Amino acid sequence: MSNSSALSSSCCALILAAGKGTRMHSKKPKVLHTILGEPLLGHVAGALRPLFGEAVWAVIGHEADMVRAAFAGRDLRFVEQKEQLGTGHALMVALPELKRAGMKKVLVVNGDTPLITTDALRDFMFYAEGADVSVATLTLENPGAYGRIVRQNGELRAIVEAKDFDVSFNGAATAEIYTVPSTGGRATGEINAGIYMLNLDAVEILVPKLGNENKSGEYYITDLVGMAVAEGMVVRGLSCGSDPNLLGINNPAELAASEELRRRAIVEERLAAGVAMHGPGMVRMGPYVTVEPGAELFGPCELYGHTHIASDVIIESHCVIRDSRVESGTVVHSFSHMDHAEVGPDCLVGPYARLRPGAVMERGAHMGNFVEMKKARLCEGAKANHLTYLGDAEVGARANIGAGTITCNYDGVNKYKTIIGEHAFIGSNTALVAPVTVGAEALVGAGSVITKDVPDGDLAVARGKQMNVHRK
Repeated sequence: MSNSSALSSSCCALILAAGKGTRMHSKKPKVLHTILGEPLLGHVAGALRPLFGEAVWAVIGHEADMVRAAFAGRDLRFVEQKEQLGTGHALMVALPELKRAGMKKVLVVNGDTPLITTDALRDFMFYAEGADVSVATLTLENPGAYGRIVRQNGELRAIVEAKDFDVSFNGAATAEIYTVPSTGGRATGEINAGIYMLNLDAVEILVPKLGNENKSGEYYITDLVGMAVAEGMVVRGLSCGSDPNLLGINNPAELAASEELRRRAIVEERLAAGVAMHGPGMVRMGPYVTVEPGAELFGPCELYGHTHIASDVIIESHCVIRDSRVESGTVVHSFSHMDHAEVGPDCLVGPYARLRPGAVMERGAHMGNFVEMKKARLCEGAKANHLTYLGDAEVGARANIGAGTITCNYDGVNKYKTIIGEHAFIGSNTALVAPVTVGAEALVGAGSVITKDVPDGDLAVARGKQMNVHRK
């Protein structure tokens, strides 16, 4: 497996991502809600890939097809939990798939924990080595709705889900204690972080014994702890302090808070690496965005997806760039948008420019205010400076496109291409009805509607004759 040489090839990761997330008040699954343009599930998978390469599975259920579509083409494997009967049931569903793939150990994490880091997971796995069942724990002032950890003489004995947790007091109003009769252990403010390292041979023994005799009527993965203790297996509860980055997201307020934490961390990392930012508190940058040292960003601006910004690029304020490349020496003026576009070196973009998927600008090209490109190329030194639409078009080197020019690429059924040769000059307010070719060094008069090819070097004028009528 690529990127995972430190781990055994029989070790994998399983993301629990089947839930509806009703507290998000949305029709889409919780794991598809985004932080900095990336779904929650994508953040979690991104933290796992350096450890496991392609050996990452996600259990999906609610709107499973929607989740699959959102991750089409990515290195993520899916197991569908058709009935959402709890986290233990999700493990039951996934177990045969993991065993068929030859896996011996599995790291289980929740799909709604976008702030989790590769380093934190690596550390947890190191401490879990040799155990049959290991759980990461946190200690919170307000345990809330999280499952409580039960320990005896410091050793993990069980986990009690919040819905099944009855509070009694041990004489002090601040000390919540829950006694588990079968173990003699006690639950306090230590909670389950939802991260597990499991030996699959042990899981095969325990999973068939899982029951759903609880207030939710669900099969809990947390019950594996008490069951493993009863079987005399090696069980560990590894305290991770009070790190909030390990907690899941349950509602829009927590989503917003987590997004700001992630945004700030990414921005601070880029600043430390040498990226200049003006108003860094207003710069939003996704986890897969790369910005080379020496680039200069003016907030507010937004960079998402797999965008790459080279050194010596200037991105002015109010720009939104997604899954695009911008090469060195280019200036992107304010209020410009890019989506799946490529901008070469030393270009000028905007203000108020829009580059849609398939837009390409070669070295030194200019794309000015209120110009839109879609599946079109401005070759080296070509210019379209004002009020222009270029769709399904190729503009030759050093050609000039006058203000108000449009390529009429769609006839209501099909789309066609417009080709403009090198050094051609297209006069203002011209409509080029595709398919059509304007030759090299040709000149098109302003206000023309061009429906036929223009040979190299020719002048084309296609407009009605002017009439001046005397007014009384």
